[in-house]
Amino acid sequence: MADGCLFCRIVRGEIPAKKVAEDEHCVAFRDINPQAPTHVLVVPREHVASLNEAKDPALVGRLALFAARIAREEGIADGGYRTVFNTNADAGQTVFHLHLHLLGGRQMGWPPG
Repeated sequence: MADGCLFCRIVRGEIPAKKVAEDEHCVAFRDINPQAPTHVLVVPREHVASLNEAKDPALVGRLALFAARIAREEGIADGGYRTVFNTNADAGQTVFHLHLHLLGGRQMGWPPG
């Protein structure tokens, strides 16, 4: 699955994306269908289909801390931001490569969805 996975292909540079940051573990890029003024996807370099398949707590922590760094760099940290993992179809996951949505730059409603 990883060979044809959209986000794996972005990580490998086979498909262009508006990258905002990357390191040895994560790649972050702008969502092509933004739901907020700032909408960045943070993905691990390794293919993990969803949070259900994640085995390494450090991987999930790295994604969250990477998103927090980007929120600071994007200037949305002080005002507030939301991070979301959608897991499987009923939650709205459409690309089955673990990814964290970083959303900010506007007031968020509650409850979501």
